[in-house]
Amino acid sequence: MTTDPRVKDVGSIRTAHLFDIVVDLNPRLPIGSGPFGRRVLFGAAGGTFHGPRLSGDVVPGGGDWALFDSDGTMTLDVRLTLRTHDGALLHMTYGGRWVTPPTLRDAMTDPAERHRIDPDRYYFRTNPLFETGAEPYTWLNGIVCVGSGYLVEGGIAYKVSEVL
Repeated sequence: MTTDPRVKDVGSIRTAHLFDIVVDLNPRLPIGSGPFGRRVLFGAAGGTFHGPRLSGDVVPGGGDWALFDSDGTMTLDVRLTLRTHDGALLHMTYGGRWVTPPTLRDAMTDPAERHRIDPDRYYFRTNPLFETGAEPYTWLNGIVCVGSGYLVEGGIAYKVSEVL
């Protein structure tokens, strides 16, 4: 096997916990099937986030303009506004994938039970980015994050980590 001499060993990717977030959801709005798949809006009704460097609330009004393809994979298109404990506003966006195995799809349609399904049984990953003009948080403008999602009663939650 030949290795391209331009490839460098830059070390492994490391992460650090940024925060845990719970997003409370409004009832879903099925937009319908279009040229790219079936679109559904999962509107944000509020929520909270907590971490070692920042915490606060999810401002109602954002959401996930999710797209479902023919095999059941959901592509995320999320935009949220976060308000920190000291009043700063952060714009958080992320894409990602939620892949549910066919054996779980019926169980996932039951809103009273779907949050009880072990998140290890499905793949739910995101890539959050941030924008803000609030001086104490401008460091967020220059970082990339990864998140692991799971269902909770009344919404969704993520463990979000900064890629170092």
